[in-house]
Amino acid sequence: MTGPELFLALGAVVTLLGAVRLLTTPDSMRRVVALNVTGAGTLLILVALSATGPGEPDPVLQALALTGIVITISVTGLALVLVRRIEDGDDDD
Repeated sequence: MTGPELFLALGAVVTLLGAVRLLTTPDSMRRVVALNVTGAGTLLILVALSATGPGEPDPVLQALALTGIVITISVTGLALVLVRRIEDGDDDD
């Protein structure tokens, strides 16, 4: 098993574990963490796919992975704020 194949398999396992946890947990905070794990696995698959061919890795897939990291950070921040507001029961209108 080569390096890219190993990272591809590891990314698939991490994505599957995150998706299962996302679907099975009732706690909102754990769902946010599971969403991050699923996203990390997907980004790992994307990076592994960029290095499958001989020679240089595909820069487009690497740029997509970097964009995905930035989007993941933004979505995580928004989700944490929403979970906090829901759990605190803020009704400031």
